[in-house]
Amino acid sequence: MRLLRLWPDDTKFDFMRFRRISFPTSAILSILAITLYFTHGLNFGIDFVGGTLMEVQAKQAPADLAKMRETLGGLGLGEVQLQQFGGANDVLIRIAQQTGGEEAQQAAVQKVRQALGDSVEYRRVEVVGPRVSTELLAYGTLGLVLAVLGILIYLWFRFEWQFALGAMIANIHDIVLTIGFMAITQIDFDLTSIAALLTILGYSLNDTVVVFDRIREMLRRYKKMSMPELLNISVNQTMSRSVITHVTVTLALLALFFFGGNALHSFVATMIFGVVLVGTYTSVFIAAPILIYLGVGEGRDAAITDNPDR
Repeated sequence: MRLLRLWPDDTKFDFMRFRRISFPTSAILSILAITLYFTHGLNFGIDFVGGTLMEVQAKQAPADLAKMRETLGGLGLGEVQLQQFGGANDVLIRIAQQTGGEEAQQAAVQKVRQALGDSVEYRRVEVVGPRVSTELLAYGTLGLVLAVLGILIYLWFRFEWQFALGAMIANIHDIVLTIGFMAITQIDFDLTSIAALLTILGYSLNDTVVVFDRIREMLRRYKKMSMPELLNISVNQTMSRSVITHVTVTLALLALFFFGGNALHSFVATMIFGVVLVGTYTSVFIAAPILIYLGVGEGRDAAITDNPDR
C-alpha cells in the first residue's frame, strides 16, 4: 500500500533564500500588531472587565434575537450582547459592568428578567465583579509568561541555547501577531482566548521542535555542509509531516468554525489564524533561518567527519 505524500520526498525547495523577505515582513507586522494593541486595544470580555452573563432558553424555538436585542437595548444598561449557541432557542446574554457595584449588577439582572418575562427560561446567571476580572486578567497574563519561560528552559536542556532562543523568538512572534489579529478584528478576548494562545504556543513549539530535531541530526551527519543548504534539506524532509498535520488541524478547525455555533467563533477564529496561518509560516521562515544569525553550525568546517564528501 502506497503511503500518502502531500510533499514529495525529493523536493529541494530553497526556503532560506526567502529569509531576507520574511524577517523584514515579520518585523513590520509585529510593530503593526503592537501599535494596534496600544491604539486600538482588545475587546475584553466580561471575564476581564466584569459584568453579567445570563444563559437563557426561549420557550419557543427559534429564539428571536432581533426582538430580544430591541427589548434589552432600551433598558439603559449600556452594552448588551446577545449570542446564539447550542440549539436554536439557546441565547447567551452579556451585560456590561454597571456603575454602583454588586447592587447595580443585581438590579440589571432584575431588569432583564422583567423585560423578557416568562418568554424564556433562565439556565445560568453569573456576575463577575471588577476585582475578580482584574485577578483573572493578571493570572491569564502570568500563565502566558510562565508558558514562554517553560518553553525556553525545556529547549535549553533539549537542544542548545541558540535553538531555545530561536524557538522563543518564534513563539513570541506568533503571540504578537495573534494579538494584533484580535485587536484589528475586535473579537472577544476572554479566558477562552488565553486558552487559544496557550494552544497556539504548544502547537507552534511542537512544529518547531520537529524541524529543530532534524536540523540537529543533520548537523551531526554533515559537518562541512553550509548552514543554508543544511536548513533547506531539514525543512524539506519534515515538510511532508507538517503539511499532513496542518491540513488535518485546518479541517477540524473549519468544521468547528462553521458548525460549532457562535459561542466558539472567537476561539476557533483565533486558532485558525494562530495555528494554521502564523504557526505554519513561523516554523519554516522564522524559526529555522534565525539559527543562521544565532551562529549555529559555525566552525564545523574544521571538524573531523567520517564523510569527507561533505
